[in-house]
Amino acid sequence: MTTKKSAGTVLGAATVAMGLIAGAFYVFACAVMPGLARSDDEVYVEVMRNINDVIQNPVFMLSFLGALVLTGVAAWQARGAGYRRWVWAGLVAYALAFLVTVAFNIPLNDALDRATDSAAAREEFEDAWVAWNVVRAVLSTVAMGCLARALGGAVRPPDVSLISPPPPLPIPIPRGMLPHRPRSQGALPPGPPLLKRRRG
Repeated sequence: MTTKKSAGTVLGAATVAMGLIAGAFYVFACAVMPGLARSDDEVYVEVMRNINDVIQNPVFMLSFLGALVLTGVAAWQARGAGYRRWVWAGLVAYALAFLVTVAFNIPLNDALDRATDSAAAREEFEDAWVAWNVVRAVLSTVAMGCLARALGGAVRPPDVSLISPPPPLPIPIPRGMLPHRPRSQGALPPGPPLLKRRRG
């Protein structure tokens, strides 16, 4: 049976991996592509080819694929939990970002690698790749936010106000401290005399 601690660990790892991949897409959108836009066609194509080649490394793949796998495992572990909707929302958002990468960005990279005319290749590549990168950056950022929200629910301590306190334990009293009542005072005092009713 999945423990709460292990579920929180997997969810935390998924959140970290999602943050790394969202940050990578964000850097491309905010710095890498705007910087390359100032270059001429030859430099643009050469740099993008180099980026597409070196980014296929174990470190990037660990976050790119790990975010999807870890989020899927976290969604399975969260079944029945109150925060499960946030995990599933994050999984759907990143699955869409993953699909955008596989269906649009990677084919554009492959076409750029096969191109012979730098100017024509850049014209077909740049605007479409930048637009789809923004889409996957937004989706992965949304996914990270959902996972962070779910992580807060997973590690939140229980509400102590809903836990009823245990009944108080009886305090033993030594026999010598019990009050002593003389036997003469044990009987009840006689009540008032009954008045006989006069007959008229």
